[in-house]
Amino acid sequence: MEYLDFELPIKELEQQLDKCLIIGEESEVDVTQTCKKIEKKLKETKKEIYKNLSAWQRVQMSRHPNRPYTLDHIKAICGDTFLELHGDRNVKDDKAMIGGLGKIGDQSYMFIGQQKGYNTKARQFRNFGMSNPEGYRKALRLMKSAEKFGIPVVTLIDTPGAYPGLEAEERGQGEAIARNILEMTRLKVPIITIIIGEGASGGALGIGVGDRVLMLENTWYSVISPESCSSILWRSWEYKEQAAEALKLTAPDMKKLKLVDAIIKEPLGGAHTDREATFKAVEKAIVESYEELKNLSQKDLVSQRMDKYLAMGVFKG
Repeated sequence: MEYLDFELPIKELEQQLDKCLIIGEESEVDVTQTCKKIEKKLKETKKEIYKNLSAWQRVQMSRHPNRPYTLDHIKAICGDTFLELHGDRNVKDDKAMIGGLGKIGDQSYMFIGQQKGYNTKARQFRNFGMSNPEGYRKALRLMKSAEKFGIPVVTLIDTPGAYPGLEAEERGQGEAIARNILEMTRLKVPIITIIIGEGASGGALGIGVGDRVLMLENTWYSVISPESCSSILWRSWEYKEQAAEALKLTAPDMKKLKLVDAIIKEPLGGAHTDREATFKAVEKAIVESYEELKNLSQKDLVSQRMDKYLAMGVFKG
């Protein structure tokens, strides 16, 4: 189990509890009451820490190395029904963007999302979840296929941003993302978007236009990461915590600003502490969202989606 810096009091109490249990098992000393006191203190400490998380701490939670990624969610929700589809039919298959058909019950969905890796080799293979233009073009190809056959689209967002390399720009990174945003606004099937980790910049927005946009509790969604914001404004990464607060990037902030529709609650301690409960919560959110959208006509679906995004933001004349 890996712990973040603000979780160290939890780590100490869990170690104390483990030692207490070992003493009880290896000796005749009755440590039942001591263990109960430590368990009570551990429960109280967890509640206190996780109910008062700062914006930066939520960013750290969204990047936890044990946090479930896109394929984890899809495989848990769809099981053996998931069929991954590859390639943009133009350049190559982008491993940072995955997609394919899967079923929840009797209903088929087109799942699309960024995929990160769990170790160094896998991270390099997945390009750290940063898609090239062909990844966004693959996503658009799959969305258009879903539209053709009347299949709803589910996008799972978890990326530090689109790949910023020279070769990505040469192949039209900006155009690929802009094209996706345009096409998603007028796609004639329901789109359900869920931020399951990091939702950074245009890299997230390239698959982030939806009829229902949901966020897991300990995720973030913003035009820029706190570190990059800090480096631009203060010429240093030292102010990343201050930047995270100012960006209003957490799920409660985004809900308050009416930029997302709902927050999916995570288990106490984050999605990685009880993966099964997280998968069930995500599955439930997808099914409920689709139930709200499935009876809308294509015209009403597109019209409501357009109105939703036109209503975002304020300006002074």
